[in-house]
Amino acid sequence: MDQQGSFLLEIRLQDKSQDTRQGYDDLYQQTSLSQIESVYLWMIKQINLPTQGKLLDLACGAGELVRLAGLRGLKAFGLDISDVVAHTAAQHVQAYGSIGVGQGEKIPFANDCFDYVTNIGSLEHFQDPAQGVQEMARVLNPRGRAYIMVPNTFSLLTNIWIAFRKGITSVDQQPLQRYGARMDWTNLIENNGLHVLKTLKYERAWPQKLSDWGYYFRYPKQMARLLASPFIPLNLAFAFIFICEKKPDLPA
Repeated sequence: MDQQGSFLLEIRLQDKSQDTRQGYDDLYQQTSLSQIESVYLWMIKQINLPTQGKLLDLACGAGELVRLAGLRGLKAFGLDISDVVAHTAAQHVQAYGSIGVGQGEKIPFANDCFDYVTNIGSLEHFQDPAQGVQEMARVLNPRGRAYIMVPNTFSLLTNIWIAFRKGITSVDQQPLQRYGARMDWTNLIENNGLHVLKTLKYERAWPQKLSDWGYYFRYPKQMARLLASPFIPLNLAFAFIFICEKKPDLPA
């Protein structure tokens, strides 16, 4: 239980003394953490991004969301802790956005300067998730929106299914991983400067490109999860997407 009152399951694949940035540089030199493009297209649709304003994608990876936001007309920025993936992202977004290197717990931007902040599948990997939420709240303007996607401890088709079949915990390949139930994450967010307006579930994204249909046909188990998605209850979903606003009483 952390100091904010949320129960999070923590899994570390590296010693606490090891450098997180170097860990991610090493990981990105070996593999990609990107999803199929339909995931990002689905995300853009779900959060209903407009066609103007400033957006920060925190822990942006290869910059897929930054590029899509820029294509919609937003002034888009991406920030990631890894120099390796930031270089990849800068090439990927080209003229559609800007990419920087930095920690999510120390965002190098001024207070209230973004209309939208996104953090998709990354908060659970921060050294200090509470500080990460506080920083998102700090850079978000009072009328802005933050979108945070995090994994569920009790995912029916992942954690519960793996435990049922194999008797083991589902382990992410990243250096540090956390899982939380819906209200665990809600409490963490609410206690650190943001207010949750709405919670969405995520299981798998419906294909929006021909190549992504090919992905599902190559991996029948993922196709089965896609078809089962509408029937999975919110509290047993693979992940949650929290749509948040800045708390009005947040100190400047």
